[in-house]
Amino acid sequence: MPYWQLYYHIVWATHKRKQLITANLEPALHKYLRGKGLALGGIVHAVGGIEDHVHIAVSVPPRLAIATFVGQLKGASSHWVNHLSGYPNRFAWQNGYGVLSFGKSRKPFVVRYVRTQRQHHLTDGLITAMEHIEVENVGPAGSAPT
Repeated sequence: MPYWQLYYHIVWATHKRKQLITANLEPALHKYLRGKGLALGGIVHAVGGIEDHVHIAVSVPPRLAIATFVGQLKGASSHWVNHLSGYPNRFAWQNGYGVLSFGKSRKPFVVRYVRTQRQHHLTDGLITAMEHIEVENVGPAGSAPT
């Protein structure tokens, strides 16, 4: 078994940024994302977000592409929400996601940032680089892929 230490901060939004993550849904959705991330082989350090997007701090093993991991999390969670009894809306995630890697020494900071999303959005304490949700496939600083 290979040794690995890979840390990612991932963020993605609801379809058309609709406020679909209600106060009733949020704790169950976050719990589902933690469980699904674990089932996929990841180590979920934190899940947070607000009504129209989620943040996840996670370690993903190198045998699994980050795009595959995120795609499976998004697909499974939207399917799960749409099959909840009593959920009044059609739930879907927007295409795309943002992902940043970080080092082990930054883990406490990123975990705290992810867990306190609601406070950051209320007090305008957002870190722009950690809030990017891109639809198109772009590289660092918005550069086009080569």
